[in-house]
Amino acid sequence: MKTYRIGQGYDIHRLAENRKLVLAGVEIPFEKGLEGHSDADVVAHAVIDSLLGAAALPDIGIQFPDTDPVFKNADSMKLMEKVKEKIRQKGFSIGNVDVTIIAELPRLAPYIKEMKSNIARALEIAPENVSVKATTNEKLGAIGKGEGMAALAVSLLYK
Repeated sequence: MKTYRIGQGYDIHRLAENRKLVLAGVEIPFEKGLEGHSDADVVAHAVIDSLLGAAALPDIGIQFPDTDPVFKNADSMKLMEKVKEKIRQKGFSIGNVDVTIIAELPRLAPYIKEMKSNIARALEIAPENVSVKATTNEKLGAIGKGEGMAALAVSLLYK
């Protein structure tokens, strides 16, 4: 009998001047980027936390603390690959990942296919097992005012 585990992840970062905007490893042309210790990739961070949660492992802040200079400007897709290995060591396989990005601007539709591909490659799963969607916050709250971006993710593990 298979064992299934579901995990959820959430991440939010403030938009800042003089930063690159990186989502799921895709550099997106925009006048601001996300502020953070690493590359502040909210998509990768949400996926990482969903995977860690499903495996009942400590969260991203424990795994890759922002107090550790090793992770300064870290490529979050590389961190995702490390998490994939931790999950495999626990005997789990990744079934699927579903992500929702919440941002007013920029328009993200042209980058979704590449984001899906990057996540699938990092996790070594088929692209059809990765869903990435983008929505706005309908101009409500800090995200709606264009002050930041967030991402939600759900992952399914099995063994």
